[in-house]
Amino acid sequence: MPTRPTVVLYWAIFWVLRLKTAKNKINPFYLYIQNPHLPGSVFYVKMKHMKQMILLMGGQGVGKGTFARMLNNHNKYKIIETGKMLRDAATTDKTIADIMARGELLPFETLVHLIEKNIDTDHDLLLDGFPRTMDQAKWLVDNYADKFNIHVLYLHVPESVMIARIQKRIREGGGRADDADTSAVRKRLDTFWHTTMPAIEWLATVPNIKFSDVDVTGNVDKNFQNILQALKQ
Repeated sequence: MPTRPTVVLYWAIFWVLRLKTAKNKINPFYLYIQNPHLPGSVFYVKMKHMKQMILLMGGQGVGKGTFARMLNNHNKYKIIETGKMLRDAATTDKTIADIMARGELLPFETLVHLIEKNIDTDHDLLLDGFPRTMDQAKWLVDNYADKFNIHVLYLHVPESVMIARIQKRIREGGGRADDADTSAVRKRLDTFWHTTMPAIEWLATVPNIKFSDVDVTGNVDKNFQNILQALKQ
């Protein structure tokens, strides 16, 4: 058995290495003491490179779902699609179903609990539709900025383009059930500008995470190339 001083030294080295490598997004995964009973014992460190966490953020009609699928084909991410996750939860939870039917946001604790259950630090993640509020953004950074290489992709287009794309989805028989409801669309856009946009602006200022403002007003292929270029930075 290692002596008490050896164990203390073991953990001291672990935390020094963790602090030194945190800003480079590399963590000590474990330390191995070659021979704790002999003077000059050798410590081995295995480093664990953090996985990616990409946050696709933007208003309605910017193409988050489309680009999530294209990125997944490019690099096999585990996709956490918030809308689908909530729709699935609503099938068994009437409270969630009622909140969604009113077009309102879920309570903070309810939503982050669902998100947390889907986060896996052993896989590259792609989050579509989260965070949407300042509280959610701060929770994500506080809990996962030291566990993932976080890269925020803010996909932006003018509001007029968002509306035109939503209307195009209606004509083509796709999109959400409430896309044809003008007042519901207006409410979603207002929520984005007043609630989500401040969170995006805050994320752009957070140290130790990446932030890219990506213009996606062009065609799908051009927009996807812009996204890939941002990820290379």
